[in-house]
Amino acid sequence: MAGLPNIAESQLAETIRRMGRPGFESALLAFFRRIVAPDNLIILAYRDAGPPQVLFRQTELPQVFAQLDDTYLGGAYLLDPYHDLHVSRVAAGVYRLTDIAPDAFQRSRYFTEYYRQTTLIDELTFIAYPVAGVSLNICIGRDAASGRVFSATEAATCQRIAPVVVALAEQHWAGLAAETGPADDVAGDLIAALREHGIDITPRQAEVALLILRGHSTASIGLRMGLSPQTVKVFRRQLYARCGLSSQAELFALMLPLLRGS
Repeated sequence: MAGLPNIAESQLAETIRRMGRPGFESALLAFFRRIVAPDNLIILAYRDAGPPQVLFRQTELPQVFAQLDDTYLGGAYLLDPYHDLHVSRVAAGVYRLTDIAPDAFQRSRYFTEYYRQTTLIDELTFIAYPVAGVSLNICIGRDAASGRVFSATEAATCQRIAPVVVALAEQHWAGLAAETGPADDVAGDLIAALREHGIDITPRQAEVALLILRGHSTASIGLRMGLSPQTVKVFRRQLYARCGLSSQAELFALMLPLLRGS
């Protein structure tokens, strides 16, 4: 009987063999390369307190992760759509950035000041929960190295293999440290940090500020907060007036250093 071209299946078998052992992450990346050919891979463990833990990263272009340690882990992760999925405790599975990003994400300062600099043009992330309070993000991306997004067929392939990837991740990282201590109060920390600068804002205004920075439009903020667009605009005007700002760029410049201290 002639052998079948089962290279991807053979690589999956090797990934299974390395589960719980050194080389698992590299074997998993090799499996992904066989089926959807990503340009990069990063694996992050999110907890409710503090920045995510980087478990693995691999890329052909250094620029992709050039600002990861300083900017992203330094506080910008709080504005990332995938961090929002962690807070929401979405079901395990695979999520595409274009499907879960806020409606004005590509116009946000987070996107223009950080995300665009990575050269990432598409991202698919497998989310698993290996231990209580920890969400594991296995992010495969396309960047300037290939200059192309994942095709519909590739995205569908990731949907099909998601249960397998999630099961592997939950077993391999079952020994991760669980969540300890109280969850970050991002809005509260932002209010306190601004107060130290002589600026007083309300909890509602702080929530509006964070949603603006995450890339939500006025309509989207209204839906998230249960407010009318007109009320959101009032909160935005009050926020800008109290902070002495006139643009989202100024809001980002003021808030990001404060988020780094949260």
